[in-house]
Amino acid sequence: MQVQTDLDLKKLLSSFHALSDPLRLRVVQLLRSQELCVCQLREQLDVSPSKLSFHLKILKQANLLLSQHQGRWIYYSLNLSQFVVLEHYLAVYRHYNSNSRSYKL
Repeated sequence: MQVQTDLDLKKLLSSFHALSDPLRLRVVQLLRSQELCVCQLREQLDVSPSKLSFHLKILKQANLLLSQHQGRWIYYSLNLSQFVVLEHYLAVYRHYNSNSRSYKL
């Protein structure tokens, strides 16, 4: 997969940036197996509502999360299609590395 436009690059950067924070990674890990409401995420992460809200907003803006309103609760799940985009982007480097010399650090 080739990044074709500045917009594509900005989307990729936004996603990688969102995944660079330990709390946001923990959110992603919790959502790997099931969707959870904000209250469940808050309980498991033991963070304030405002802090969680901030991090969920970043993950949503990066297109890594989907949200669904059910009554007065918001349930979050992973947007797997965006993770596929990231995987394809990184696969180019894996393919490139397998066709060149391996370097040891």
